[in-house]
Amino acid sequence: MTTRMKPRRSQVVVAVAALVLSGCAGYQLEPLAASHPAHPDAPAVPERTASQTLAYTRSDIPTVRQTPIVAATPPAAPGSPPTEGAASQRVVGEGEVVATVPNASQIVVEHGEIKGFMEAMTMGYRVDPPSLLTDLKEGDKVRFTIDVQRRAIVEIEKLR
Repeated sequence: MTTRMKPRRSQVVVAVAALVLSGCAGYQLEPLAASHPAHPDAPAVPERTASQTLAYTRSDIPTVRQTPIVAATPPAAPGSPPTEGAASQRVVGEGEVVATVPNASQIVVEHGEIKGFMEAMTMGYRVDPPSLLTDLKEGDKVRFTIDVQRRAIVEIEKLR
């Protein structure tokens, strides 16, 4: 009986191998598209398009509604010196620069809570004077002062 089993086992092994190989031989992968990351001609990293979210012209910037804090006092003209009561109308915050838009005099800052004024958030602010933006770049840690009457950041200090 042992001699009879050996030929049967080898026949079974040959039959299974033939079935497996014939099934795999018919399988073909579809060619990769040039945009597929594994394609040899695909770009290494897709290009990041520049954000157009903050690329405003002056006419595109919406007017800001006055808040109750400012409603009792008329807003100061841009560039005018602060008035006597203006010191109480300033708040200070700290955060990280997300983007600067010098042509629109704006900065986007991700900041922590500004006690008694605003919760932590990422927000765009008008900057007056625009020259405050010259040495800032994305990722800089900053301390900034908002003049509530003028609705603008009037001082920016880089933190180490």
